[in-house]
Amino acid sequence: MRQVIEGKVYDTESAQLIHKWDNGHNPGGVDLCAEALYRTAKGASSLAGSGGALSPWSEPVGEMRRGAAGIRPLSAEEARTWLEEHDAAAEIIEQETLFSP
Repeated sequence: MRQVIEGKVYDTESAQLIHKWDNGHNPGGVDLCAEALYRTAKGASSLAGSGGALSPWSEPVGEMRRGAAGIRPLSAEEARTWLEEHDAAAEIIEQETLFSP
């Protein structure tokens, strides 16, 4: 997945995968949510995700919502928080430079 956000290119093919997570719900289900934290060569963190109509990744369509996918840039603190919330202690330790000020 590749996306330009505020003039910066985020590309999951060229970025380093730090950690993947999904909620284990049925593929194609309205509540499915899958996310992956990436780090670019320049040190920028981003979260790539996808999900059904009831996921945080959904998008509005008229008065309803549909499943969608995208990339969201994260600060170092947001990346650390995401890893902590998704039980990725090993990745926090291994990627300590990701969270350096």
